[in-house]
Amino acid sequence: MATRSYSPDAYEPEPVMAMRLSESEFADLVCEALDVIPEPLVACMREVAVDVQPIPDARTCKEVGIGNPRTLLGLYRGTPLTRRSVEHSGRLPDRIIIYQHNIERRCHTHRQIIQQIRKTVFHEVGHHFGLSEDDLQDLGYQ
Repeated sequence: MATRSYSPDAYEPEPVMAMRLSESEFADLVCEALDVIPEPLVACMREVAVDVQPIPDARTCKEVGIGNPRTLLGLYRGTPLTRRSVEHSGRLPDRIIIYQHNIERRCHTHRQIIQQIRKTVFHEVGHHFGLSEDDLQDLGYQ
């Protein structure tokens, strides 16, 4: 009978399971994150639709140049306020999409999910107001 010896350095702990919420619980947390945005900014977001989807589809990943769909937590689709002109009237509303399963994969507690949702929502709202990825990183929303 063969025996195995294990060194402490070779031990790999079992992965911690990601936290899972129902669709409605997750959507409620997204709404709570939007509720803390100051009113003067909210007034500029009246034409922005905010949706929750499980994961980005292949077409979205290709459009934004992402190979692994698990890495995208949120997406802003639209024209930032800083780039608008009179020609932008009458268009479909801008859209923010928050990807539930990708956020859940990164989080192991309810508190982490709340924090990540807020960070992701604020990140995408920042894009609506014209902030770049570098700007958002400087502000801690990367």
